[in-house]
Amino acid sequence: MLTNNDIRIRDPFILVDQESRSYFMYGTTDQNVWEGNAVGFDAYKSGDLENWEGPFEVFRPSAVFWGDHHFWAPEVYFYQNNYYMFASFKAEGKSRGTQILISENPLGPFTPHSDGPVTPHDWECLDGTLFLDDQQLPWMIYCREWLQVHDGEIWAQRLSCDLKATSGKPILLLQASEAGWTVPVRGEADFVTDGPYLYRALNGELLMLWSSKSKHGYAVGISKSRSGQLNGPWLHEPNPLIDEDGGHAMLFKTFAGELKLAIHSPNRSPNERPIFLTIVEKNNQLLVKR
Repeated sequence: MLTNNDIRIRDPFILVDQESRSYFMYGTTDQNVWEGNAVGFDAYKSGDLENWEGPFEVFRPSAVFWGDHHFWAPEVYFYQNNYYMFASFKAEGKSRGTQILISENPLGPFTPHSDGPVTPHDWECLDGTLFLDDQQLPWMIYCREWLQVHDGEIWAQRLSCDLKATSGKPILLLQASEAGWTVPVRGEADFVTDGPYLYRALNGELLMLWSSKSKHGYAVGISKSRSGQLNGPWLHEPNPLIDEDGGHAMLFKTFAGELKLAIHSPNRSPNERPIFLTIVEKNNQLLVKR
């Protein structure tokens, strides 16, 4: 068994699997995160979020897979009786993009489901996440990278019901500089968007968690949709939810009904570890329980 302190992982994502009554943790698990050829994705299994079995090899690319480095931020969802992985990949001469993979088992093996990336092929994109709207229609929310557009963006794109392709045109939700807590990563015009995650609060509000750089480092902010729908407009909380060198957040409910926030911290390789914080909804706000 491994503990959280034993597991190096970035961008941790928790699948709460009702059938097995287990938590499955996915994330960026390659030892060489930033350069060189990628290996794949590993996952871990737990009954208590503290003690973990693994690592289990859940994705290894075939010889003809289009991506060969920067295998980042896999998220896994149970949808229409299968498990779907949304993950970012990169190759020389090809834009970074989110590919959708499929498996009958939460521990894989995951194989390509969409025909290559479902993000626009000439955009540098990452961190696609699945969202089901009020009609249970699937959408992908993703980032367009600051490396290409300087002021990082977050977009929404309808998906086909079988998650094989996109439908319609993408919708711009926000730019990083709109939030008062973000600071440039270099110069005066380069702002990061990272790791969007959608959450419907108890009061019905539609919230988006996303990461960027604050004056204290890697941080998690919250934006609210004024209309309660994806197309916003999106209003930004003035202060980050997490402002202590931790980010790429997602929310999940434990089997005991507690709301938990998963992040990695610190944001320095190779010291990243999974962190799980208890969240309370109070006065129409998400707050970290101290």
